[in-house]
Amino acid sequence: MKKNDIIELEITDISSEGSGIGKYEGQAVFVPLTAVGDRILARVLKVKKNYAFAKCEKIISPSEHRIDTDCGVFARCGGCVFRHIKYKNEAELKQNRVKQTMQRIGKVTLDPQPIISAENPDRYRNKALYPIATGGELGFYSHHSHRSIPCGDCLLHPEVFYKAGNIFTAFVKKYDISVYNEETHSGLLRHFYMRYGAQTGEIMVGIVINGNLLPKHAELVEDLKTTLGENLKSVILNINTKNTNVVLGDKNILLYGREYIYDILCGVKVRISPRSFYQVNHDMAERLYKKAAEYAKPQGKNILDLYCGAGTIGLSMARAAKSIIGVEIVDAAVHDAETNARENGVENARFICGDAAKAAEQLKQENISADVVILDPPRKGCEESLLHTVANDFAPERIVYVSCDVATLARDTAILESLGYKLQEYTPCDLFPRTQHCECVSYFVQSTK
Repeated sequence: MKKNDIIELEITDISSEGSGIGKYEGQAVFVPLTAVGDRILARVLKVKKNYAFAKCEKIISPSEHRIDTDCGVFARCGGCVFRHIKYKNEAELKQNRVKQTMQRIGKVTLDPQPIISAENPDRYRNKALYPIATGGELGFYSHHSHRSIPCGDCLLHPEVFYKAGNIFTAFVKKYDISVYNEETHSGLLRHFYMRYGAQTGEIMVGIVINGNLLPKHAELVEDLKTTLGENLKSVILNINTKNTNVVLGDKNILLYGREYIYDILCGVKVRISPRSFYQVNHDMAERLYKKAAEYAKPQGKNILDLYCGAGTIGLSMARAAKSIIGVEIVDAAVHDAETNARENGVENARFICGDAAKAAEQLKQENISADVVILDPPRKGCEESLLHTVANDFAPERIVYVSCDVATLARDTAILESLGYKLQEYTPCDLFPRTQHCECVSYFVQSTK
């Protein structure tokens, strides 16, 4: 097998990135935009020692799981990878991938609970970051590139995002405002940013610029107010003049309204700032947090919530718990968490700004004990030193782990089990329908109890 060969494949599995997998002469071949059960002709693009990459040239016979895609840029955009198959099949694939990954990396013999799948796999995202292309066109990066693909009305987003985007694009074209060039570090406009409260309807609009001033910004604000009405609560200019791929800079300039919006999650009023972590799928987040509470059994317990963001998980359990201590490294998120506790009348919560591992060490030195520790780390998972601190110094009755990457969950499961905590149950939860991502919540108890 060599580059540009045309080979016949039967797709028998799906990779963690959503590509179909077929076997040719004993080697795995990864083919995007295919489905299990497809028989295809594929053009080989790259050959490695034990595997290859290819693209589908022709579908000889389609999988029974295939459907007609309802997005014109699906094959080019880097967002969805499963819009060409039935959602039921997508959920089954994710369930199986979670099981296989936990077995392969974590050596887990326990099967996952049935996946919590979405009732509606479209229009669920409450946050969007659009790179701005020439002429103010908004889109998303193509797979493994920084080439922006205009997306129009993305079916993962509420329709109001499309309306606001059109207002912004028209504004950019009217005044011929320059767009940022990553290679030359020149041009003004970098990203267009939106957040939305699914329960409140409140909208935040942000513009990320390589400078300190957006020309004619007052006119843009008025156009947004006319189109979005009273739901528009915040328009923010974010300053990012660094030569970096990080989207948001450290400085915000308020152009209209307030620097935050509100939503309601699990009965808790949540304040959301531009950089606050907040689950992008409101309805599925409520189901995820309900499962996390089921695993935590918070009644009368002291709960340590590490990587707490705006405090949403801990605060959702605060009325049942004896106390909540949240730890988060982003200062603005900690401020939001404190505000959320105050505005919801929660008096048994405390929040600490700092690295989770260092904060855990601080609490240990204060002789603060925890009955339950909640871990909700970023995609890279937990630092091993933090897991040692949690298991050896806090020694909670149980650990609840919310993960957005099953591979790092599996790795950390092996570490926790070596530290005397036995995995009791884990449940996949599809917060990101039509994409390759899948959340998972699990709990561990001390093996001696």
